[in-house]
Amino acid sequence: MENDKDKTEKATILLVDDTPDNLSLISGLLKDYYKIKVATSGESALRIACGANPPDLILLDVVMPEMDGYEVCRRLKANPQTHGIPVIFMTARTSEDDEQMGRSVGAVDFVAKPVDPLLLLQRIGIRVKPIAVDKPTDTR
Repeated sequence: MENDKDKTEKATILLVDDTPDNLSLISGLLKDYYKIKVATSGESALRIACGANPPDLILLDVVMPEMDGYEVCRRLKANPQTHGIPVIFMTARTSEDDEQMGRSVGAVDFVAKPVDPLLLLQRIGIRVKPIAVDKPTDTR
């Protein structure tokens, strides 16, 4: 998915994980390049994704209480308002069956936990382009 945002506007990433430490770690890694929204549950993620300013990409944990990441992804892809938002699963579940399941519900990629920061940035950058930290531009 090509990022159609203005070149000075950061793309928005919705980070979904039920573990506060993971949210803090990943948010810290991405905040200089992207706008970050966070959700700690599947229901919250669906509300944010369907909101007035939907994210450009969703980083989604698979194992969460109440509604797992597979079900969140299924619902996102079934909704015309959110079906075009790319979903990347972040998970400790890395078997071929897990990856196949994720792709079957609509995920575009998988990143294994613990997350490799460089790999995560590369995988996100394939889908949405980062904008460097508030650097002044010379308009002469």
